[in-house]
Amino acid sequence: MTRVLIVEDNRDLAYGLRNNLEIEGYEVEVAEDGPGGLAAVRRQAPALVILDLMLPEMDGFRVLRALRQEGHAVPVLILTARGEEADKVRGLKMGADDYITKPFGLLELLARVEVLLRRTAPPSPTRGGITRFGDVEVDVPARVVRRRGQAVELAPKEFDLLLALLESRGAAVSRLELMTRVWGYSSAVVSRTVDTHVAELRRKLEDAPSAPRHIVTVRKVGYRLER
Repeated sequence: MTRVLIVEDNRDLAYGLRNNLEIEGYEVEVAEDGPGGLAAVRRQAPALVILDLMLPEMDGFRVLRALRQEGHAVPVLILTARGEEADKVRGLKMGADDYITKPFGLLELLARVEVLLRRTAPPSPTRGGITRFGDVEVDVPARVVRRRGQAVELAPKEFDLLLALLESRGAAVSRLELMTRVWGYSSAVVSRTVDTHVAELRRKLEDAPSAPRHIVTVRKVGYRLER
């Protein structure tokens, strides 16, 4: 499970973020001050840090500087209530990967988290050649899918969705992440779009679409692909 660290002294905000990230399938830890955040990264390196700039004892700039000086390459998303452009530029120059200004929309923040994690993920072996699950063969460079040796015609977004599931290597993928990776984040894209495309993939690639063996629903999260 992907681990996210939130460094935020506003308990209500931290609780809300933690709750929504956990709903999306992340493992979440919260630190309420700068030293606590540094200790959490040193103890068990997270996949992403959401870092507030206005922290007690040690502000977010000092936390970020310490992380980079110690060689931690973890992606950092800055949360700030400050509207000064100079603060955002300073944070980026110090090694932050992105920022979002309070107040912010939850869907926007979740989408930024998804994008940062995808950007920093190790290359997937599916990008380089042919991969298989069950009786399905996927030729990634050629964007060709065969089932029992017969070509299966997939729409472009159906193929992209299948590839996103394959690249997750058996891990559960939330609907929001699939929306971001396949369609690009847009408020016009709804989770029902993902469900409809998954249904089509099952119809074309599963023996029993109503009881799928490979493209499996993960309750309250999204989907995963089982080989």
